[in-house]
Formats: sequence, structure tokens, C-alpha cells
Amino acid sequence: MAGLFSTRPFYNPETFSVRKIGAATSFAALTYLGFDAVTTLAEEVENPRRNVLLASVGVCLFTGFFGGLLVYLGQLVWPNYMSFQNVDTAFIDVTGRIGGIPLLEATAIMLVVANIGAGLTAPVGAARLLFGMGRENVIPEKIFGRLHPVHKTPDVNVILIGVLAYLGAQFMSYELTAEILNFGAFLGFMCVNLAAFWKFGVQQSHRHWESVLVDSAVPLLGFLFCAAIWWGLAMPAKITGSIWLLAGVVVIGIRSNWFREPLHLPDSHSRNR
Repeated sequence: MAGLFSTRPFYNPETFSVRKIGAATSFAALTYLGFDAVTTLAEEVENPRRNVLLASVGVCLFTGFFGGLLVYLGQLVWPNYMSFQNVDTAFIDVTGRIGGIPLLEATAIMLVVANIGAGLTAPVGAARLLFGMGRENVIPEKIFGRLHPVHKTPDVNVILIGVLAYLGAQFMSYELTAEILNFGAFLGFMCVNLAAFWKFGVQQSHRHWESVLVDSAVPLLGFLFCAAIWWGLAMPAKITGSIWLLAGVVVIGIRSNWFREPLHLPDSHSRNR
């Protein structure tokens, strides 16, 4: 029983490095980017104000707890991570050490099924996000705000994402792709924390100093945490992400007469809704 409890998976003075932990955290965060994709399906959910909140937070907590537990147990089973023959199959190798060939093969099959599921659900969330942006006239509505006349799905967005994902898989490594995604993700998280700080810590009046402290300190801490990870991303990801961000600013600027006018909703807004 004593072998199940150890602090070395969390802190090993021989290998501990803040910089490496920061880099690994940015990749680990990629696992959690899918939980907020649940919110893009709010229009298909009954009682979305309650159920979308429970689903998104529940997925995050479930994944965080059991994912951390699996990594912790894996570190106990195979402490020397430098001895893996292939880091891409490290988790499968760990299960093989625990349960032999049967558990190794079962885990491999389970991971294939999980990847198929992720490959199906991720484009759905991204397609719905593009549809929402197209419907609000942030990006061209005729292309991205279109719904299939029969299935009522954003079919053009799904096809476009599938093609881009396939092409990206042929020419980009997982590490570079993950860091580019994290550039936008953590930048978005930073903006959300700043918005929460401004809304609840500055604009909203409070009766007790405790609420002022919580509503100000928590978003600022979240901003600093995300900013530290964002700052540690590789330079190619920062350059690519900055170009994409600049392109988005230019597109919105053109469509809003360089931010002097609001984005006007098209006549088909109510129809697509």
C-alpha cells in the first residue's frame, strides 16, 4: 500500500525544472481546449444556461482528476521516463508493464477509439464556432453562416476544417501545431480574465471588501498564469499566431469601416437562427 503514495511524481529534485514544467503545461493545456467546445452546442441543448455550465465544468474536472491520477500512477510504475524507447507510446508501454500484452492491446484499441471520437467532435465544435461568427457577420456570412438545407448543419465549415486538418497533418508536427493552438487559446484565456476583472472588479459596485478582493485577485492571477505559459511558447508559434491575429484584426477592421461602425447583421440572420 505504501508504494501507491509518493511525492516524487510531483517533485524530483534531480530532474525538476520550472522551464520544462512551463513548456509541458502548455501542451497539457491542449487536452483541456475541448471542454469549452461544449459551449458551441448551446443552441441544441435543453436548458443551456444550466446544462452547458455543468457539462463544460464537469468535463474539465473529470479530465483533470482522472488524467492526473493516470499520470501519477504511471510515474510510480515507470519512474525513469528517459528509458522509454518511444515517448509517443509511453502510456501504452506503462500499461504493458502493469497488465502484460492483453492490457497493452486493450489500451491501444481504446486509444484508437478515443482518437476517432476526438477527431469527430473537434471539427463539430470548430464548425459551430465558425458558423456563429459567420451568422454575426464577423466573417463572410454567405460562406461560414450557411446551413445545409436538409440536415441544418454548417456543412461548408465541416468540409473546410476537414481539408485544412488533413493538409496540416501532412506538413506540420504535433509540437508546432499544439503551440500555435495554444498561442490563440492562452491569448483568449488572458482576455477572458481581463474582461472578468474589468466587469466584476472595476465596474460592478461591491458592498464588502472581500468580494472586491476575490473578483479582482482571481482574474488577475488567472491572467498572470496564462501569460506566463503564453510567453514561454516557441518563437515560430508566436510568429505564426501573431500573423493570424493581425489578419483577423484587418478583416474585422475592413468589415467595420476600421472600427468606426458596428458589424451589421445580414437579413438572413433570423432565418439561420
